[in-house]
This record gives sequence, structure tokens and C-alpha cells, in this order.
Amino acid sequence: MPLALLALAIGAFGIGTTEFVIMGLLPEVAGDFGVSIPTAGLLVTGYALGVVVGAPLMTALGTKVSRKRMLMLLMVLFVAGNLISAVAPAFSVMLIGRVVASLAHGAFFGIGSVVAADLVAPDKKAGAIAMMFTGLTVANVVGVPLGTLIGQHVGWRVTFGIVAALGVVGLAGIARLVPEMPRPEGVHLRHELAAFKNAQVLLAMAMTVLGFGGVFAAITYIAPMMTHIAGFADGSVTWLLVLFGLGMVGGNLIGGRFADRALMPMLYVSLGALAVVLALFTLTAHNKTAAAVTIALIGALGFATVPPLQKRVLDQAHGAPTLASAVNIGAFNLGNALSAWLGGMVIAAGFGYTAPNWVGAALAAAALVLAVLSAALERREGATGTVVASGTPADQRTPVHH
Repeated sequence: MPLALLALAIGAFGIGTTEFVIMGLLPEVAGDFGVSIPTAGLLVTGYALGVVVGAPLMTALGTKVSRKRMLMLLMVLFVAGNLISAVAPAFSVMLIGRVVASLAHGAFFGIGSVVAADLVAPDKKAGAIAMMFTGLTVANVVGVPLGTLIGQHVGWRVTFGIVAALGVVGLAGIARLVPEMPRPEGVHLRHELAAFKNAQVLLAMAMTVLGFGGVFAAITYIAPMMTHIAGFADGSVTWLLVLFGLGMVGGNLIGGRFADRALMPMLYVSLGALAVVLALFTLTAHNKTAAAVTIALIGALGFATVPPLQKRVLDQAHGAPTLASAVNIGAFNLGNALSAWLGGMVIAAGFGYTAPNWVGAALAAAALVLAVLSAALERREGATGTVVASGTPADQRTPVHH
């Protein structure tokens, strides 16, 4: 794997830390600003919605800029957003800081996925994408637990200051290690937008929204769920997030490995198992050991879907994949926002801290249904294409694209 993937992973590490560390610090932030836990959950929702908006917006703005330079500009924006969060005098200002940082997220992973895939042979593309996302998953093993620990003992503002410093390191890594990769000739914004006419691209993005949304329904409220239901001490949330992160690392690497071999079967297994495990979490959340194991499984199964879904979008949007890739990252975060909001609603409605797990299970199951539908549609299109090709004179055939 090229050394440039390390630079992308470093940037992903910083972004992953700021995205996920807020979950472990919700009680501290809520207490400091005098707001409820569901209200503090808006910091998760707001960030996620910022990614949804920022992914296509920043990618479109970067159509005239080299991919390396755009990645560097996105890291500058990321640093600025985290500095705003670190010094925020009010909850609303912190929310603004979260949104500013989030604007860099989708375009970074979207453009980064294209760069990573372009650096390797065709049969290693999903593995290269997974390598970049390893930075995001490792953040949950190292960055998030340390950030949570620091936030609980020194102050959450210090955590966001450190995250801003991580962004500076990521910026330096990209400047030093990522090669200049000019944009392909003849590919303009209208070509990028044309990818969204492909039903398979849209189905893959819908699977992304629902599948990873299932993960966030449970994980957004992991701190109050584990302390109030499972009986863990506040300090234990850090180590539970480590387990979640370890699961993510393993699932991401497995997903990348098998997506290059059997993409759709990988999605069937991971989404189906995720729905089952999330449903069971409503029961296992009442036992410390069972809850810890379940959290690791949710991380593994959730991130096993990331490389195959990202690769499927790149495959289906071939020729002009950058915007579609970035929007799919936005789709991950649209799922995060949707599930965090729904999870907060069921808690506020009095169904208890385990209720978001049922929301997550339903979302993952819906993603599985879409995966089956997508594969069936692809088989039907393939069969139709074969019939047309075999029944049309050679000089009248029109290429069939899938």
C-alpha cells in the first residue's frame, strides 16, 4: 500500500476523533451548559447534518482545485471548527463550531476515497479505501477514549483543543505525503451530477443512511445507557468506547478484504447480523459483560459495511465518482443524524435509555431489504442487457452500462 494512504489515515484519525468523542462527553457538556442529554445530543445531530450539507457543497467548490490542495483546505476548515468548539461561551456557539468542523468531513472522506482507490490496482481498491478508514476506526481505539478521559478529568474544552492540534498534524501529513493528482481531463460538475441518475448509486446511498444509522442509534446514547442501565461507573465509558473502536477496526479491515471478493454477500451478512445484535442489545444492556461484548460487535458489524458501500458507489459512478463518493459519506452522517434524533425522541418519550436500540435494529433491517432489492435489480438489468446485446445486429448495438 502506498505511503500516501498513511497521510489520509492521519487526517481520518483527527476527523474520527472529533466525530465520536462527543458521545462520551455528552453528560459533561450538558452539565456545563445546563441543557438536557437529548438537547446535548443535537451536537451529534448538528455535526451529522453539517456533513450531509458540506459533502456536496465542498466537493462542488473544489471542482477547480487539485485533490491534494482541496484535502489540505478541508483540514484547515476542520481545525477552525474545533477551535470554535473549544472556546465556545454558550451551547449555541459550540453547535456552530461542530457544524463548521463537519463541513470538511464528507468531502475529505469522499475525495480521499477516490485518491486512495486511484493509488492502487483495481483489485485492491476496497482494501485501499479500508486502509484510509482505518484512521477513523483507530481514532475510536485511541483518540476517542483518550479524549473522553481527558474531557472527564481536565475538561472537555481541552479535548477539542487537542483535536484541533490533530488536524494540524493531518494537514502536515497530507502536504508531505500525498502526491499531486490532477483532476481527470474532461470531467466537470455536470458529469459528477450525472452519477445520481443511476438507481444503483441511490440505492447504495440509502443503504448507507439506514445501515450505519442503526449503529448511531445505539452508540449516540452509550454513556447514559451504560451508566444508568448496565450499572457502569462514569469512568468505564472510556473503555467501552475502546471496545467499540476495536470492533470498528476489525470490521473495517474484514469489510475491505471481502468487498473485493464478494461485495453483496458481505453486505447481506453484516447488515443482517447488525439488525439482530442491535435488537439483542435491549436485553444485553442490563448485564455488564454482555453489554461490553455487544458494543464490540456493533462496532465490527457496522464498519464491515463501510468499505463495500463506498466501493459500490465508486463502481456504479465510474468515470465521475468524486461527488458521489463525498455524498455517500454525507449519507453515513444523514443516518447518524436521523438515528440520533430518533433515539433522543424515544428517550424523551419515556421509553428508556435502551429504546434507541430498537430504532437501530429497524434501520439496519431496512438497509438489508434495500441490499436484496439492489442485487435483484442488478440481476434483472444484467439479464435485459444480455438479451438486447444478443438480439441486436453488431452495427446497431448500444453499449449497456451497469
